[in-house]
Amino acid sequence: MDPHRIVIVGGGAGGLELATRLGDKFGKTGRARVTLVDAKLTHLWKPLLHEVAAGTFDSHENDVDYIAQAHQHHFDYRLGRMDGLDRERREVSLAPTLDEDGREIIPRRTIPYDTLVLALGSTSNDFGIPGVREHCVFIDDRAQADAFQRAVMRNYIRAQTQPERPAPNRMQVVIVGAGATGVELAAEMHNMAHQLVAYGFDRIVPERDLKIVIIEATDRILPALPKRLSEAAQSELHKLGVEVQTHRRVTRVTAEGVQTRDGQFFHAALKVWAAGIKAPEFLHNLAGLETNRINQLVVRPTLQTTYDDDIFAIGDCAACPQPGKDIPVPPTAQAAHQQAALLVRSIARRFHGKALPTFTYRDRGSLISLSHYTTVGSLMGNLTGDVMIEGRFARLTYRLLYRLHQRALHGTLPMLLLMLSDFLQHRAHPRMKLH
Repeated sequence: MDPHRIVIVGGGAGGLELATRLGDKFGKTGRARVTLVDAKLTHLWKPLLHEVAAGTFDSHENDVDYIAQAHQHHFDYRLGRMDGLDRERREVSLAPTLDEDGREIIPRRTIPYDTLVLALGSTSNDFGIPGVREHCVFIDDRAQADAFQRAVMRNYIRAQTQPERPAPNRMQVVIVGAGATGVELAAEMHNMAHQLVAYGFDRIVPERDLKIVIIEATDRILPALPKRLSEAAQSELHKLGVEVQTHRRVTRVTAEGVQTRDGQFFHAALKVWAAGIKAPEFLHNLAGLETNRINQLVVRPTLQTTYDDDIFAIGDCAACPQPGKDIPVPPTAQAAHQQAALLVRSIARRFHGKALPTFTYRDRGSLISLSHYTTVGSLMGNLTGDVMIEGRFARLTYRLLYRLHQRALHGTLPMLLLMLSDFLQHRAHPRMKLH
């Protein structure tokens, strides 16, 4: 018999973990042919992007090469961007791949499937607000985070080498959105500013020249966390000199700054948009599949799309119901990890014609890292209930989440070796990226 063809589109936290586990379980034995499709050559854990943007985490030393991962874990990797789907022929269409000069290096092609898993992640939602796309920086992937880091370094180099003090607006950063990304980025940029002083950028005094403003439309930062933790995080930001503006809805963004509905204008050279997410635009009504208002594919508790049993969706691009709640499963890395683990069992049961298990999201809590200053969050468990944690223990727990992702991709021993390698590199290399 021909092997069962499993195609996974999207190599994020859920997609890459799923391809790795299916490759080890079924690809190695020839029971299935597992193919991962992604438009990038490497993977980086998305919760680390704010550190990449601030330059305190070198993305090029900590990414995962899809080609090597595929070779080591018995699945195929295809470079490409999905732009179509034929459900009758059961084929995924990939757009031509172009080089930096716009020349075609891989022609348009199709990949057949028996089981298709869409794990395409999400992008920032600008809500149609004028000027956001033109003037704001997004941090949806490594390329955008690296571009932001380079823009920050250019501003610092310019300010360091000019005879006069930097203009106030030149060193002001406005972050729109006080969710995890916005709050973590603000704290990491404060850390970055003090690190740069130690590396010779001594003409810029962070307390005097750098101003970081967070603008949030709701009544408090980190609305997904309990109010006490939100207040603790805001208190820490205040100590760092980060200005928090709540109850302010952005109506327009220009090259000079950000306009809010109540008439306030916040000048800034760098403007970061972190105010919401949506699934990729091309998913809207893709091959007749059901989507919601932010382009997420609507799935049943089995993670199958509502109109096609052979197509699954996981992670940020899936709207998965939660029993007894009006909102779907939250778009987090822990949700994608749990869904990937379930699909390994689901696909094994499909091979034998058995009923599929249903997905139940188990909230393990949320952690917000305020750089090396502190971490706040909550841990949830059957025995402990909802436990609020702060400080050094919370920081250690936050870093452990990344190590668990590495273990899911590489195994326990390679993960421990990566920890040792990171420790040695930090002793020999600068503590942040300087170029």
